[in-house]
Amino acid sequence: MDFTVLHDALALKSYDQIADICDTLMLQVASEGVAFHEEWPYAVHLLGHIYINDINSARFLWKKIPLTVKESQPEVSAVWKIGQRLWMKEYSDVHEAIREYNWSPQILGLVAAFKAFKTQRFFLGMNEDDAANYALQQGWTLDPASPMLNVKKQAVATEQKLDPSKLQRLTEYVFHLEH
Repeated sequence: MDFTVLHDALALKSYDQIADICDTLMLQVASEGVAFHEEWPYAVHLLGHIYINDINSARFLWKKIPLTVKESQPEVSAVWKIGQRLWMKEYSDVHEAIREYNWSPQILGLVAAFKAFKTQRFFLGMNEDDAANYALQQGWTLDPASPMLNVKKQAVATEQKLDPSKLQRLTEYVFHLEH
């Protein structure tokens, strides 16, 4: 099976073309009667649809993926987890789904581009540089191995202790207002 066109698009970072390329290749291979399921780049194909915000096509592709592939290729399920979070509009969980999987080199660039694109366009309304600068100002760090930002863990708020005399004054004040 020749994936040259797909590999070229990935190398050129033409991520918005990935879904169409994969759809066309799949139709071509299926029309030739070639068994392709075990070697098909389902993770890339799914993420290609997710990247262009075509969650419906991603859902239909997910339903067509054989169970054996879903079970033997955990990266496919990891990509689908991103799609599920988007479908349910659980946007904060999208980033968690991205962070919790160790992506293969073949798909890492696409995942990072998706994360950056979605962060800047849909979640922050900023361009990539502005979003990165804002995140760095908030104490986030840039992972040098990939173009991903790591979120700064929020400090846990400490519980304030209330002085009994202040509570008494507040009670008297409220009681005074009612009468």
